[in-house]
Amino acid sequence: MSGPERITLAMTGASGAQYGLRLLDCLVREDREVHFLISKAAQLVMATETDVSLPAKPQAMQAFLTEYTGAQSGQIRVYGKEDWMSPVASGSGAPAAMVVVPCSTGTLSAIAAGACNNLIERAADVTLKERRQLILVPREAPLSTIHLENMLKLSQLGAVILPAAPGFYHQPQTIDDLIDFVVARVLNLLDIPQDMLPRWGEHHLGAED
Repeated sequence: MSGPERITLAMTGASGAQYGLRLLDCLVREDREVHFLISKAAQLVMATETDVSLPAKPQAMQAFLTEYTGAQSGQIRVYGKEDWMSPVASGSGAPAAMVVVPCSTGTLSAIAAGACNNLIERAADVTLKERRQLILVPREAPLSTIHLENMLKLSQLGAVILPAAPGFYHQPQTIDDLIDFVVARVLNLLDIPQDMLPRWGEHHLGAED
């Protein structure tokens, strides 16, 4: 199996709930164990942008997402915002990679400042201090100087900033194609197989033979 077997997936209150849900589905299909975190703002955005309405309690949310994605029992683990005893809160138990998608600029700021006021911020702080893979997918426009400075700081600390800015060279036909473009880029960074988007140049292989 290529890529990490255990991944922390956090969703915060920026637009783009579809990206997080699609990534969750892909990780489940690739037999990864997902430690799932979501802010209250993200739940509100999800209810606004999609037809998915998550239960409020972590245990009920875990059961819902397990059924929604067809995951195996225990494959998705959901934690509350102050569950400080969860594996993601400590370097000795956290997964090797974390993705925040979508990543609000407020969350971006908190991670850059080292704030640990909730479990999402703490999990990201742990990922950075342990020199593990942290991928942040912001969705905001325009970007202020504060946003850009925070992104630069996090990039210098080792995080990958992957804006939710889909390309068009694959000639997308649907909104799902645009969502898959961004999710495929995340999976490529995680070194997890995906068949949604060919890597650049793959369609040219053999063209000159």
